[in-house]
Amino acid sequence: MPLIESQPDALAKVYARSLFEAAEQSGASPETILGELEDILEIARADHRFSELLASRLIDADKRDAALERIFSGKVSPVTLNFIRLLNRKGRLGHIAPITGALDKLVQDRFGRVEVDVFTAAPVGQSELDGIRKRLTETLGKDVVIHPYTDSSMLGGIKLRIGDQLIDASVRAELRRMRDSLLNQAGSIRSRSAQIIDPN
Repeated sequence: MPLIESQPDALAKVYARSLFEAAEQSGASPETILGELEDILEIARADHRFSELLASRLIDADKRDAALERIFSGKVSPVTLNFIRLLNRKGRLGHIAPITGALDKLVQDRFGRVEVDVFTAAPVGQSELDGIRKRLTETLGKDVVIHPYTDSSMLGGIKLRIGDQLIDASVRAELRRMRDSLLNQAGSIRSRSAQIIDPN
């Protein structure tokens, strides 16, 4: 069973909030904890065997716990190690990706930052990215960190992902909106025509 890659759900947000509070109470930096979880995720995405260790239901929880202790003891903070062991006991270790995403949002909110994924049909120059960042910073009132991506399926325009919100200003989306508008207008015209022909 692979790791679950999805947007943070309600349960992921609960776990992330608990981890955030545990980090603060222990004097650990939430940013440090986030970085360690992101490192663990990066390893899991690159190493199939490690991903299976985290997510497979066929592995006994006690054996997995011993493996986690052996691999990460002394390499990550006690808060992070205790948290992934807790997820293991709860059968939620395969959900570490959305939980990490939810924690990232909490850290950004705390420090007045927001990360934005920017999708364009072709690579965008640094000056354009700086302009996008400036406009978003003014609009959102936060320090914006931009992650640019190229999406070859786009005809043009731009798409922004801010947390779990997608803002689609691509050419394809605009054409879709125009088509829907024309279809609605055509339906309205047909309805009015029918009333004129048969007013009863």
